[in-house]
Amino acid sequence: DTYRVDDSVSFELDGVEVSIDNTGDSLLGALRDQLGCVSVKDGCSPQGQCGCCTVLVDGAARVACVTPAKRVSGRQITTLDGLDPQRRDRWAQAFCATGASQCGFCTPGIIVRLDALEAKGAQAHEAVTQALLAHLCRCTGWQTIIEAWDLFVADKPIDLTGRDFVAAARRAEIEG
Repeated sequence: DTYRVDDSVSFELDGVEVSIDNTGDSLLGALRDQLGCVSVKDGCSPQGQCGCCTVLVDGAARVACVTPAKRVSGRQITTLDGLDPQRRDRWAQAFCATGASQCGFCTPGIIVRLDALEAKGAQAHEAVTQALLAHLCRCTGWQTIIEAWDLFVADKPIDLTGRDFVAAARRAEIEG
């Protein structure tokens, strides 16, 4: 008897059925290299310690760099790109209003995890703090991210009028 590896893996990515070559790659490698999904970042693969590659697998936050691509066969994968556009925009506004995104590299993974947490009905800061333990951000502390959470879950418009976007862009250019 010869062990045969299937030639492809099919799953739903951000609402679209896809099929990838089964190369034995991680989900992160498959998403970035085979499907061109660059919102999923590679910060530490294959260690699974930084959270930059966090995606939702059937609605649960998972680190893609330690998830074999073959394990997601027939499942639903959601990246930052696949979040509901209104929710994604609200997260962006909340992060912008509080200065929660510095360089932005880890932000997609954090937002994906927070979106899943909020969808489960979490309200307490302890739940947010616990969720953030799965992420390593080198640019900011958790306070501004918790403030962004508070803005996102508040049932009122997010006011960005006090932000100086020209100065923020200049700072980002200098720091980049």
